Formats: sequence, structure tokens, C-alpha cells
Amino acid sequence: MASPSAVAKAGVPPRRPVKSRRNTELVLVVGAVLIAVLGYVEVGLDLDDEVPSDAAGYGAALGVLALLAHGVIRWKAAYADPLLLPIAILLNGIGLVVIYRLDRATPGSEAAPTQLLWSTLGVALFIGVLVLVRDHRVLRRYAYVGALAALVLLILPIFFPPVYGSRIWIVIGPISFQPGEFAKILLAIFFAAYLAVHRDALALTGKRVWKFQFPRGRDLGPVLLIWAAFVGVLVLETDLGTSLLFFGLFVVMLYVATARSGWIAIGLFLAAVGAVAVGWLSPHVHSRVTDWLDPLGSIAAGQGANQIAQSLFAFAWGGVLGTGLGLGHSILIGFAAKSDFILATIGEELGLVGLIALFLLYALLISRGFRTGIALRDPFGRLLAIGLAAIVGIQLFVVAGGVLALIPLTGMTLPFIAQGGSSVVTNWIIVALLVRMSDQARRPAPEPAADLVKQP
Repeated sequence: MASPSAVAKAGVPPRRPVKSRRNTELVLVVGAVLIAVLGYVEVGLDLDDEVPSDAAGYGAALGVLALLAHGVIRWKAAYADPLLLPIAILLNGIGLVVIYRLDRATPGSEAAPTQLLWSTLGVALFIGVLVLVRDHRVLRRYAYVGALAALVLLILPIFFPPVYGSRIWIVIGPISFQPGEFAKILLAIFFAAYLAVHRDALALTGKRVWKFQFPRGRDLGPVLLIWAAFVGVLVLETDLGTSLLFFGLFVVMLYVATARSGWIAIGLFLAAVGAVAVGWLSPHVHSRVTDWLDPLGSIAAGQGANQIAQSLFAFAWGGVLGTGLGLGHSILIGFAAKSDFILATIGEELGLVGLIALFLLYALLISRGFRTGIALRDPFGRLLAIGLAAIVGIQLFVVAGGVLALIPLTGMTLPFIAQGGSSVVTNWIIVALLVRMSDQARRPAPEPAADLVKQP
């Protein structure tokens, strides 16, 4: 490779050097760990007036995981986006703190130690992805195999008993997991590979009606099949959230690939029709729609506050600054306080300020994923990065919208924060793929050889 001075002498200005920003990442990682440890300490001070005895062990465990992940990025992805890992560490740390706080209100059902184990597995898979996947484009070879595996993962829970009204869990003895969490990554890879090949046919054909350009029937067919398949999953598993996530992911990636607003209109229409139909046909989904339309109806009927009502009370009680970690009453929500409704605990104990800060963290993570996609040169990588970031965004909207009574409750988990091993592991894999792709997007191109540059 020619030196910058040699290239300059040949008449070509040297390229501007690209900084790796690894030291910036290290500072942010340390800051994220410290914030999580301070939250853990605050829970102990508010509840016991003393620092928890295991605070140092918790901080050391989280710190080791964070530094290991940072070290592998230095080794295998030196030019990766410096914000992705610190945000993931901070969100994961906040989740562990809030789950620990809720454990204190439910003696005998501690979930924080198990969640830390799942987080350790997630970081291990994060490291594994960075070491094994040296180029994201290799994933394109396994797109159709991945789609088949995703279909199998979605079908398997049908053969297991329902949990809280939905067939989305596989329970084997003391171990339980949601296969749909892993299926969403495989489907994102498949959608990216399919649309990278067929985007021209989808974008350049069809008829324009008013302000929208609609595709031909032969191009619309696959979308209708996907819509029917996801509605079928919704009917069999009574899982509104997963169906909305998968269908929303496909519509977003389809719009990014074609830049045609007609796909958005078709997607919203089909999603609305499917949701309304299943809302009437499925008693479980119908009850959630009823609670959404009248959150305080159970109180008027003399049955006490339901989960949505308790969640709204928690947000209202938190106010602007919150009650303080450990001083809220969101545990009254019941069995889903650590999973579906963990956002209510954050809203009550950290207040509106804490919620806004949390949403800004998610917005920053999603925007960096989108930025990575825009910077990539290959269509597959561009679609995959935007699709993975969209998964986090759609899931955040579905969860927050349900807990805040903006949409019917769906039963999904808040990324990185809610209790759930499958979810936290999957989100670490998503961040690993975004780190790998951001490294390739930001990595400087080789300098042109001086002897290949023509003299003026």
C-alpha cells in the first residue's frame, strides 16, 4: 500500500484518516457500568438504608462482561460504531437493577440472578458472532435455510401448553424459552436476501393510484402469503405482538428496498384487517382489546383494577421525577411486573424524566443501526442493518404502546430490560451483527497504489 505522501506526489490528495473511536467506547462502557452499579446501590439504600452486600460482586460481573465485549471489538471490529456496545450494556444493566428491585418485593421468586446468567450467555454469543462472522454478506448464503428454521421455530410452541393464554413458549422441565425471539433474526436475514434480489421488480412495476404506486398482482402475491401466514400464527398461538412484529418488519424492509409508499398503505391495511378479525375471533385477544378500550372498566364493575389500570396508576404516581428506586408500588400489577409491565416500574420510580432518558437510549441505538445501513454499500447489508434496527424499534413501540394503553397489550418483552432469557440473548446477537456491519461500513478503503495513478 502506498504512503499518503507518495499518493499526494502522484497528484491524488490523501484520504482523510478514519478514527477507530475505541477509547471513546471504553470510556462510555465504564460509564454505563457505573450507572448500573449506582442504581443497584440506590435500591439498597432506599430499601435497607445501606449498600447491598453483593453490590461489588454485581458491579464486577457486569464490568467483566462489558470489558470482554469491548476487548473483542478492539480485536475483531476495530472501526465499529462506538455507541452500540455502551448502549447495550447500559440497557442490560438497567434491566438487571429493576428486576432486582422487583425481586425484593417478591421473596422466593428471585429472577435477577437468572437474568444475569442469560446476559452472560448473550455476551458470549455476541463475542461468538464477532469472531465467526467476519463478513455479514456470508449470511446471505443461508437465507432460505434460515427461513425454514424460522418457520419451524414458530410452529413448535403450538405443540406445548399455553402460558398466560399464549402458545409462544417451549417449556421443558425448569427451562423455558420463546423460539419466536430467535426466528425474528432469521426472518430479517431472509427478507434482506430476498428483497436485495427482487427490489427492482417490486419498485419499477405497477400502477399509480392517486398519490400511491401499487405493485402488480404477481408481486403482491408473496406479501399476501406472508400476511396470511402471520395471521395464522396469531390465530394458533394467540400472540398479537409477534405477528405485528414480523409483519411490520417485512413492510419496513419492503419500503426501504423499493421506496414506494404504496407498500406502507397495503401493509397498514392488511395489518389492521388481520388484527380486527383475530380480535373478534380469539377470546384471549378480545379480552385484551376490551381492557384497552376501557382500562378502568374492571373497577367500575367492582372487580378491582386490572393490569392496564395498575400500570396507568403507576405512571401517574411517578410524576416527573419518580418516587425513587425501590419506593414504588408497581408490584401490584401482578405476575407480569418483571416482564410485560417492567416499563411501569421505571415510569413510577424514575418518573417522566427516566422514561424519556430510556426512550432516548433506544432511539440512539435504533438510529445508529439505521446509520450503519445507510453507510453500507451492498443492498443486502443495508437492508439487514435497517431491518435489525427496526426489530428493536417495532418491539419497543408494541411494548410501550401496550403498557401505556395506546394499543392493545401484546405480551412482548422490552428489549434488554424485561425478564426473559430468550429476549436478552437475541438482542445481544442483534447488537453483534450491527457492530460487525458498522465496522465494515466505517472501515477506511485501501489507499490507491501510487504506481497505478496516472500522471496529469
